[in-house]
Amino acid sequence: MANLDRYLYPQMSAQRIIPMILWPISLLMVVHRSVFLGVNGDRTDDFKPVYAAAYNFLNNLPVYGENYATVDPHYLYPPSGTLLMAPVAVIDYERARWAFIAVSVVALLICAYLLTRMFGHALDSWVMPTVLFVFFFTETVSHTLIFTNFNSFVLLGMIAFLMLMRSRHDWWAGIPMGLTLAVKPVLAPLLLLPLLNRQWRVFAFAIAVPLVLTVIALPLSVDADAFISRTVPYLGEARDYYNSSIAGNGAYFGVAPWLVMLLRVAFVLMAAFSLWFLYRYYRKTNELLWLATSSGVLLGTTFLVGSLGQGYYSMLLFPLLMTVLLPGSAMRNWPAWLGVYGCMTFDSFYSQRWTAFGWMVEYNKVTWGWSLLMIAVFCSLLFRYLDMRSDGVAGEDAVMRSESDTPPVPATKSDDELSLSKSV
Repeated sequence: MANLDRYLYPQMSAQRIIPMILWPISLLMVVHRSVFLGVNGDRTDDFKPVYAAAYNFLNNLPVYGENYATVDPHYLYPPSGTLLMAPVAVIDYERARWAFIAVSVVALLICAYLLTRMFGHALDSWVMPTVLFVFFFTETVSHTLIFTNFNSFVLLGMIAFLMLMRSRHDWWAGIPMGLTLAVKPVLAPLLLLPLLNRQWRVFAFAIAVPLVLTVIALPLSVDADAFISRTVPYLGEARDYYNSSIAGNGAYFGVAPWLVMLLRVAFVLMAAFSLWFLYRYYRKTNELLWLATSSGVLLGTTFLVGSLGQGYYSMLLFPLLMTVLLPGSAMRNWPAWLGVYGCMTFDSFYSQRWTAFGWMVEYNKVTWGWSLLMIAVFCSLLFRYLDMRSDGVAGEDAVMRSESDTPPVPATKSDDELSLSKSV
């Protein structure tokens, strides 16, 4: 009698099962988040003030005349950003917003692909649909599309910057960074990385691009001076609404100023140690791990200790999350992923039965998510350092170790798929 097992129980490896599950789900999530939630919009519309500013710029009208006392979204881009965003006002508002959402989705798809490639995996691997699923499952991507914000392009510029910097295309690496800084300087802390890595041309070009755009934009704007006199002081304030930074959260809940300052100093010190440890022990032995983890530490700490940290900034932590695939990652612990849930979840905690408690959890989830993530990374690296000190090897230079002492390189595609197959 013929063996029927091969007919009744056909074998399928994990690298085929995972894409088979996640590709259709991920693609439908892309459609849902963009075509339905994105086009529907919500109470917050970040695109409206951008469109108004672009329209005014093209028609020689004042751009920076908003009333910052209201809680409506405000236009906060510098003149260089206004110059780059001006083309959105060439068509009517509704079609411009739809087009902006569409281009944002394309940018996110490119980000998912580049992030997959940056960590050594192919388009047809299980990693690509997993990354895409995680992207569109999160609050940060969903609200970027729903509120129609610029963050998708910031993420694209960040990933391009890291990849080009790592491949030593120094002049090219400065271009995407410079373009994002010209519109939204949220990535400015990452300029520390080329300085630490002695890639001076990256730093120089990243600064030169927004300066050149500013020089071009200034004579074309009728109230560029108002950005300095009105907008810049507002950017330095820690507003008490739509602000998940420690200062913003403290202002909303009435936390004592001394405690707010103490927390901000504590996170700066934790970040300083983390960056030192990563620089000393990983920069020359695993540059990808150093770049991705250091970028996450710099940005996560900035979100917490700066004057403004909004939940959808969390998408800029995606490279940090991807390091979980690498040996030595500080993301290989459950507290870190509990923090990721807090700052990226699309879940709402409003409660009809426990109104006050649900409200507090909802308004604190991003802050405690960032905080727990930064603490988890810090503790992971600190415990490694303490173990090294106890064994008397903390003073050794990692690059001087023998070949046999070098940490294992990241698994190849075949090794990774083999391990997945065995686990299923």
